[in-house]
Amino acid sequence: MAFAARSIYITVKYLDVKNLCIILPQDTVLAKSRKDNRFVMKFLWDSALGLLVVTGGLLGLTLPFGKIATAAGVSAMVWALVISLGAGSVLLCALLLRGQRIRLTLHRLRYFFVTAAVSYAFPNLLMFSAIPHLGAGYTGIMFTLSPVVTLVFSILLGVRRPNLLGIVGIAVGFLGAVMVAVTRGEAGQPAEFFWVAVGLLIPVSLAAGNIYRTVDWPEGTGPIELAVGSHLASAALLVCGIFTLQGGGSLALLGGVPLVVVGQVASAAAMFAFFFRLQAVGGPVYLSQIGYVAAAVGLFAGTIFLGEHYQLLTWAGAAIIIAGVFITTKAQSQITTKAQSQTGEKVAA
Repeated sequence: MAFAARSIYITVKYLDVKNLCIILPQDTVLAKSRKDNRFVMKFLWDSALGLLVVTGGLLGLTLPFGKIATAAGVSAMVWALVISLGAGSVLLCALLLRGQRIRLTLHRLRYFFVTAAVSYAFPNLLMFSAIPHLGAGYTGIMFTLSPVVTLVFSILLGVRRPNLLGIVGIAVGFLGAVMVAVTRGEAGQPAEFFWVAVGLLIPVSLAAGNIYRTVDWPEGTGPIELAVGSHLASAALLVCGIFTLQGGGSLALLGGVPLVVVGQVASAAAMFAFFFRLQAVGGPVYLSQIGYVAAAVGLFAGTIFLGEHYQLLTWAGAAIIIAGVFITTKAQSQITTKAQSQTGEKVAA
């Protein structure tokens, strides 16, 4: 939770690099510390790997938080609302404090609500519905299928395509995901097919969102503005669903898990600040790799803190998934280097 809160602070400070460092002349130690923080944050903000690890790690925290909340009786729809409303509100405050605002146009409104439905409301509803039946760790594995589906959509629609090494990395990660999936959840507790099918819909929805956000990104709009608008739109959709299907009384159960709510809001706000930056730096296929990191975090958190138990095959698959992340990271580096080289040649010509 402390890391998530720190991430929000650092991210908001970095959003305007020129105003990041407010140095007191008489305090050289503080000045050096701020300078170091600026360097680290600049490196992270421009590093696809750094953004991948931070974003995926924060996403992975959603799994154990969600299991704790649903175990306390909070519905999947209400917990999805906590994430969208919490993240959207925190980031909106940060945006307003910097003297900015959300600019509403028909294009942006369309982007906000389509992204809200496909990337946040629907997959979160599926995820929190499945966690009580599949376990936090196993549900997290469903995220690892997102790169494969994203790759298929990306190729079919002609969006940014990975090179051969990138395809190899995704294939390696998928092999690890298959190894984990065949174990069907926690050791000795095989999941029902219906809930496995529900879980499989998660990566399909996430992949569709990955492609849409890249294809329809509003020109001249920053990542934080998009994160705020999309999450508040998601919250609006979920509020309508809650009051229509469950009634306002379902919100009262949040009072039983106040610390979990705070932790979830902090981690979600930090995660989505990095999420849209990763979208811009890495593209949709690379962005989808956050599922690998989130799955690993979910497995470890479920095992260490929630008492979940998984077979050796599950852990072996997780290790292979991590190997796939490193391969795709190398592939992304090659694509970036090639693009920069081609740009330099055009300028020289």
